[in-house]
Amino acid sequence: MKEPVVVIGIGEMGGVFTRGLLRCGHPVYPVTRQTDMAAMAHVLPEPYLVLLAVGENDLHSTLAKIPANWRNHLGLLQNELLPRDWQAHAIKTPTVVSVWFEKKKGQDFKVLVPSPIYGPRAVVLEAALNALDIPCWELQNQQQLEFELVRKNVYILTTNIAGLVVGGNVDDLWHKHEALAREIANEVIDIQEWLTGRKHDREKLIEGMVEGIKGDLEHKCMGRSASGRLARAISHADEAGLAVPKLREINQKK
Repeated sequence: MKEPVVVIGIGEMGGVFTRGLLRCGHPVYPVTRQTDMAAMAHVLPEPYLVLLAVGENDLHSTLAKIPANWRNHLGLLQNELLPRDWQAHAIKTPTVVSVWFEKKKGQDFKVLVPSPIYGPRAVVLEAALNALDIPCWELQNQQQLEFELVRKNVYILTTNIAGLVVGGNVDDLWHKHEALAREIANEVIDIQEWLTGRKHDREKLIEGMVEGIKGDLEHKCMGRSASGRLARAISHADEAGLAVPKLREINQKK
C-alpha cells in the first residue's frame, strides 16, 4: 500500500484530488470542519502529504491550526496564493499546484490549460492528476512557481473584476474590451509586484492570461467571488500606496 495522504477540505476541488490519489493507490484521510486535526495528527503523525483544499478565505485560519508534525508535508492549491501566504506561517517549502481546471457542483472538471506543480511532493500530485487525464507539468524552481502563481492571479483577478463592468464571458472580454482588460491587468500586476517584492514581465503575464482565456472561451468573467476579489485588491493597494484608478472607479460604481 502506498503512503497515506490527508486532504483538508472535501469540497469540489478536494474531491477531484482525492479521486486521483485513490486511483494511484494512496489511502486518503479526509479532514472536515468537524475533524479534530490534533487527534488525527497523533494517530497519523507522518502522512506523505497534507493537502489543503479549503477556499482562499479559509487558508490562513487553517494554516494557523495545522499540527506541528504536519507542517513539513503541506500541499497548497488556493487561488490568489503567493509565497507570502505560507511564509507568514513560517512554512518554508510546501508543495504547490496552480490549478487551471474548474470543478463545479454537479459537473465534472473542465481544463483550461495544464496546471504547474512545484515542491517536494510534486510527484504525487502530478500522478494524481495524470490518473484523471488532467494535464499538468512540474516546475523547476521557486522563481518559476512565483511567476505561475502571479500569472494565475492576473487571470483570476482581471477577468473577475472586468466582469463587474461588462459581464459576459472571457471571449467577449478579450475581443470586445481588450483595452479595459489590459488596464485592469496592469493595475493587478502593480499589486502583485508589491505583494511579491519584485518586478515581473508584464507582457509575458498578459500572454499567460490570454492563454487561459483561449483555454475556455465560454468561461464566465464574473464569479460569485468577484466583489470580494476587488475588495482585497483595493485593500492591498491601500496598504502599498498604489493609485490603481481603474480598480477604484469600478469599486465605486458596482
